Amino acid sequence: MAQPLPGSSATMLGADDLHLFNEGTHHHLYRCLGAHLRSVAGAEGASFAVWAPDAEEVFVVGDFNDWDPGRDRLTPRASSGIWEGFIPGVKPGHRYKYQINSRYNGYRVQKADPFAFRAEMPPDSASVVWNLEYTWGDEAWMTSRASRNGLEAPMAIYELHLGSWAHADDEHRSLSYRELAPRLADYVLDMGFTHVEFLPLAEHPFYGSWGYQVSGYFAPTARYGTPQDLMFLVDYLHQRGIGVIFDWVPSHFPRDEHGLGYFDGTHLYEHADPRRGIHKDWDSFIFNYSRNEVQSFLLSSAMFLADVYHADGIRVDAVASMLFRDFGREPGKWQNNALGDRRHLEGIAFLAELTEAVHLDHPEVLLIAEDSSSYWGVTRPLGEGGLGFDLKWNMGWMNDSLRALAATAQGRASGSDLDRVLNSPSEERDVLALSHDEVTHGKGSLLGRAGGDTPDGHRLLRAYLA
Repeated sequence: MAQPLPGSSATMLGADDLHLFNEGTHHHLYRCLGAHLRSVAGAEGASFAVWAPDAEEVFVVGDFNDWDPGRDRLTPRASSGIWEGFIPGVKPGHRYKYQINSRYNGYRVQKADPFAFRAEMPPDSASVVWNLEYTWGDEAWMTSRASRNGLEAPMAIYELHLGSWAHADDEHRSLSYRELAPRLADYVLDMGFTHVEFLPLAEHPFYGSWGYQVSGYFAPTARYGTPQDLMFLVDYLHQRGIGVIFDWVPSHFPRDEHGLGYFDGTHLYEHADPRRGIHKDWDSFIFNYSRNEVQSFLLSSAMFLADVYHADGIRVDAVASMLFRDFGREPGKWQNNALGDRRHLEGIAFLAELTEAVHLDHPEVLLIAEDSSSYWGVTRPLGEGGLGFDLKWNMGWMNDSLRALAATAQGRASGSDLDRVLNSPSEERDVLALSHDEVTHGKGSLLGRAGGDTPDGHRLLRAYLA
């Protein structure tokens, strides 16, 4: 049977943790929630803690108890909404889920651990008990990266989807994190890039989403190896002088049953109102940024990348959807804020909290907002009313410049029109991105937009890239 954690010396959660979590300002929740291998009263096992305030009962089920939904019951911790307990005999590699019996409508469900460090290989969806021990060798990089990430330093970012970038020579499969490391480093250095940016590597159930439908915000996808294998990849790139930027998705999450949605029989992580809680275009849930515990969850996820995986930058995906309530919505399908306009005030406040928190702990880590909107002050300091990002991954510039490139090639625009777009002034510190979105779904290559494989096409493309 799961055992209550007796007293503050044995529990993973102190009084300060509970206060900060419920206040929305806990930045390192992964240290106390989830599954943690440890010894309690001389017994080796694992402590478990999960937030499910509207559960009637919470059990841990796994291959260590024959997936029995009534054997290892967790205990509620005061009024925090957290359930916790210690199970002796649990070892690294054991699979588990939480059996959550809601106090509403007889709802019963088995959920993956929101704070799991490792997950099963999809389509299987259990969490995996794991530790994060790794001996890093990138001290030289870490002590010098502030200058390499400085806003005056040259930066050329190579964006890639790890699973489709290259396949193993002997079979049609993606490279593992460890296999990828030397091949990617050689290519990036040969091409003159300073940083790589990985499309999301957090666990996701649907491979076709390229990682943008995240189910495990603290677990790298098992498709390419273990957490330590990903650490090796980052470590290797750092030792070769290459910075690493992680794409991070706090804007939405998938509706798979084992995930965050309707977690304890209520809309815990997402808004209950579909006008605020569902992205129709992506068929996914939207985080409730006004809920303090959700803020703590997301802040801890971003900090986790910097703390544990030595991220040099975090690219925050789909920021526009967090800035405006009408993002991707038809008239009448969204609500004004309390001030009567379309700004997403809770999302804006969360983004400001994010940049402040990460910069406080890791001032050398770049925070990059992927944004297609004209919102003012994305890269302005918080004290000036801005959002505090270091850089704006400017999707608006990309879309405008690619349209001008194609129009120039087809004779519908002049070179001066292209020059106007490429040299238009910006109040932001921009990353001029040519993103993966623009080469997928039949949109075509840069050369194709410039007129094709002809002398004029090559000349126009060279001018555009210059």
